[in-house]
Amino acid sequence: MPTLQFEHIDPIKLPLIKRFYKQHYASTKPKSDELMIGAYGEQGLCAVVRFRQIAQYRLLTGMAVDSNQRGCGIGLALLNYCSQHILQHNDYCFAYSHLAEFYRKAAFIPVMADTLPTELQTLLNRYSSSGKDLIPMQFIP
Repeated sequence: MPTLQFEHIDPIKLPLIKRFYKQHYASTKPKSDELMIGAYGEQGLCAVVRFRQIAQYRLLTGMAVDSNQRGCGIGLALLNYCSQHILQHNDYCFAYSHLAEFYRKAAFIPVMADTLPTELQTLLNRYSSSGKDLIPMQFIP
């Protein structure tokens, strides 16, 4: 795995982040009010994870790793950094079923949809009704 540096991404860098997502995870749209954490390697930005504030909760939304560097452990290293410095008990993610084990390695535990806070239940229902196969997970340190 490459040597990585991690940083909070300032909203002023949103155009750079949008370009990164367009290249590596086009179906998501970063917003300036999200908490963004980036992983930087020798070639520059190689991964970004975003957290959206919903009421008093945060939802991990749209993690992207440079498509040429996937499978090298960068995503897990970024999540481990977040586990140590960012994530709290009120943080959640809606993992695609094929990525649930990946998020489990970073201390996200599957939870029943009906135990989610109402604000997150509503969002999960909307995503699921559009055909997405998602597993609600909560960060448990």
